[in-house]
Amino acid sequence: MPAPMSVHEEIRLLCEDAKRASRLLAEASSELKDAALRSVADSLDAAREEILAANAGDVAAARERGMPPAMLDRLTLTPARLAGIAAGVREIAALPDPVGRLLSREVRPNGLRIDKVSVPIGVIGVIYESRPNVTVDTAALCLKAGNATVLRGGSEAIRTNAALARAFAAGLERAGLPAACARLVPFTDREAVPALCGQTGLVDLIIPRGGHGLVKAVVESARVPVIKHYHGICHVYVDAAADPGMAVRIVLNAKCSRPGVCNAMETLLLDSALVADPSERSVKVLARLAAELAAAQVELRADARALPLFPGARPATPEDFDTEHLALILNVALVDGVDGALAHIARHGSGHSDAIVTDDASAAEKFLNGVDGACVYWNASTRFTDGGEFGFGAEIGISTDKLHARGPMGLAELTTYKYRIFGSGHTRG
Repeated sequence: MPAPMSVHEEIRLLCEDAKRASRLLAEASSELKDAALRSVADSLDAAREEILAANAGDVAAARERGMPPAMLDRLTLTPARLAGIAAGVREIAALPDPVGRLLSREVRPNGLRIDKVSVPIGVIGVIYESRPNVTVDTAALCLKAGNATVLRGGSEAIRTNAALARAFAAGLERAGLPAACARLVPFTDREAVPALCGQTGLVDLIIPRGGHGLVKAVVESARVPVIKHYHGICHVYVDAAADPGMAVRIVLNAKCSRPGVCNAMETLLLDSALVADPSERSVKVLARLAAELAAAQVELRADARALPLFPGARPATPEDFDTEHLALILNVALVDGVDGALAHIARHGSGHSDAIVTDDASAAEKFLNGVDGACVYWNASTRFTDGGEFGFGAEIGISTDKLHARGPMGLAELTTYKYRIFGSGHTRG
C-alpha cells in the first residue's frame, strides 16, 4: 500500500494541475470564459441547499468555539447572500475581457512593429480567511482574466468552501473547461500556506486576503511574488481652509459609515491653524466635529495638542496611530498645516487611502503630490477606495504595494503583458 502523500506533495500536485489548466485558459476565447462563468452561476443556484447546509455546519462549529459576532456574520451565508454571489459571477461574465488588449503600438524607423498586449498572469494562489464568498469571487475574477487559481481558505469555512468549490467545478466542466482552473486546497493543515507560497515555477503570484497575521505569514514564507494589503490606516486631514459642512460630512462618512472595513478613516488630522484662528468658520469646524463624533458614539484617542478640543477623549498612546482599529475608535492629532499632515502620514500611514478637506487648491495639490499612497483624495471620503466605486466592476482586493498593482485590483490588474514584434526579415547589425 503506497505511503500517504505529504502536504507539500499534495499541494504540488494541485499546482501542477493548475499550471496545465492555465495554458488552456490562456488560449480560451472570451465567449468560452463567459459561458463557463454563467454555467458556474447556474451551478451555484442549483447547489443552494447543499451549500447552505455546509455553511450551517461551519457556523455552528464556529459559534461553539466562541467566534465573535462580527466574524460569525462574515462567515454566514443566507439564501440572499448566496444568490448575490451567483449574481456577482454573472456580472463578471458581462465585463469586458481584459486579455488581448492592445496597450501600445510603435513602429520603429526600420519598419519593425512592436505591440504591447495584455496577457494572463498564469496561476494565482489566493490565501484567505473567514469569508466564503471570496472562494467564488476570486476564482471568477481570475478565470475572466485567463488565470487558473489555487485557493486556500480558512479552517472555519472549510465545509462551505468545499461545497462552493464543487459547484464551481461542476459549472466549469459543463462548459468544457477543466475543474483544475479553480481548485480549492481540501484540507486545513497549517503547512499548506508555506507549501503553496513555495511553488516556484508553478505558481506565478500569491494574493493574501485577511488580517495582519495571515499577510505576515505569507510574506515571510513566500518564494513567489506576493501582492498584499497590509493595513488600512487611512487619514483625513481637515485644513484651515476647509468648508465646515463638507469637513463634518466627510469625516463622519469616512469613520462611521462602515468602521470595520479597510477604507475607513482611522486618524483625523486637524490643522493647528483652526485652533489659532478665532473666526466663526474655524470654531464651527471644531465644535461640529466634536459634537457629531460624540453623537455617533465614536471613542476618541487624541494627542496632547488635540485633547483639550474634545471633551471625553482619552490620551492617545504611541501605538494608537499605528493601529487599524476597524471599530468606532478614532485617533485625533493636531498638525501644523499640510507639511505637518504629510509628515504624520509618512510616519504612520499604510499607503492605502488618505484625504484632504480644503478649499485651497494649492494646499490640495501639495497634499495630493506629497502623500505616498495608493489613493489620495481631495474633498472626498476615503470610503470610495473600492473596485466597484472606481468603475472596475469587481475587485480582488486593495493592494498597498507599488508593484505590480496598487489600490483596487480589478480585472486589468490580474493581467500582465507581453511584447509582440512583427518584422519582414529584419536582422540586427
